[in-house]
Amino acid sequence: MSQENSAGALGFVVPQRVRFDAPLTLKSGAALPGFELVYETYGTLNAARTNAVLVCHALSGSHHVAGAYAEDPNNVGWWDNLVGPGKPLDTNKFFVVGVNNLGGCYGSTGPLSLNPQTGKRYGADFPLVTVEDWVAAQARLADHLGVDVWAAVLGGSLGGMQALEWSLQFPERIRHAMVIASAPKLSAQNIAFNEVARQAILSDPDFHGGHYAERGVVPVRGLRLARMIGHITYLSDDQMGEKFGRQLRHGTHKFSYDVDFEVESYLRYQGDKFAGFFDANTYLMMTKALDYFDPAYDYDGKLAAALARAKAKFLVASFSTDWRFSPARSREIVFALLENRRHVAYAEIDCDAGHDSFLLDDAHYHAVMRAYLENIEV
Repeated sequence: MSQENSAGALGFVVPQRVRFDAPLTLKSGAALPGFELVYETYGTLNAARTNAVLVCHALSGSHHVAGAYAEDPNNVGWWDNLVGPGKPLDTNKFFVVGVNNLGGCYGSTGPLSLNPQTGKRYGADFPLVTVEDWVAAQARLADHLGVDVWAAVLGGSLGGMQALEWSLQFPERIRHAMVIASAPKLSAQNIAFNEVARQAILSDPDFHGGHYAERGVVPVRGLRLARMIGHITYLSDDQMGEKFGRQLRHGTHKFSYDVDFEVESYLRYQGDKFAGFFDANTYLMMTKALDYFDPAYDYDGKLAAALARAKAKFLVASFSTDWRFSPARSREIVFALLENRRHVAYAEIDCDAGHDSFLLDDAHYHAVMRAYLENIEV
């Protein structure tokens, strides 16, 4: 729930928690005996229950999509520039839901949770979850909220994959899918980047086979390096050049392996910051969920055949300098939808910020989002 302030923007928001006691069978064949999801809502569900929108988070995202917390006013939601009264995803019109996915480290059941069978934290014993599993869990949340059909499901990157999966797993429960800076499956290069990041964590002496929490330690070095690797791929070369260039941290070469260049300092800062709050097992799991997602896998690699199930209308958007999820990957989705004669709008946005563009307040990007969302009838 949220409270709006006099300025019209979202005020303080409050996370909510729901428990589901019915077992959930995962794609891997494993089963969770029950689970909890942490979520936030913004705006009001209308009487007809037709204005609900689900926002799906990317790898390191959470349920905290917009607004701030009374006890921590500086903790602003990761998509606050997009969601709120008068913003492109207007909470005066829509009832917006953000959820921390299964396996997350922001309160939903995951590796840091207690395993009811052992009374200890799951750690590495938490089963691998996939995009398909997340959507199945989100469907239970929709039931809990009384949402039979989402007006839209949207997300960027891994969140966009979830929006796409919603249109396939529950085609009758979604009217619009908004797939931003995403792909129908990862390339070999992307899988390779994820594997290097995982190996950084797995080889950390403090990892202890994934049961580091029992020993009271965190594989900080591995997490730090994994984040540094990932962060390089989220930015464009142009943006890194413009922001850092070859600027020296101390004005001269130190002839050591300490920080010489500003870009080194930036990456170390990002790595240290991330290692201070994110869970290593969750990171491993999220990257594997990215690797496994491939709707065309059961259709002999034919994406058009896989997307034939979809009934939603689509917005697909990409960014010119996003080399990790390039515009060509978004166009694969567009062409597969067109082959099935589905309604699809496509925008390729010129932005120099690389993959992270979908998180930014870019005027062209937000104009595209606003125009599409304004035309969704509730």
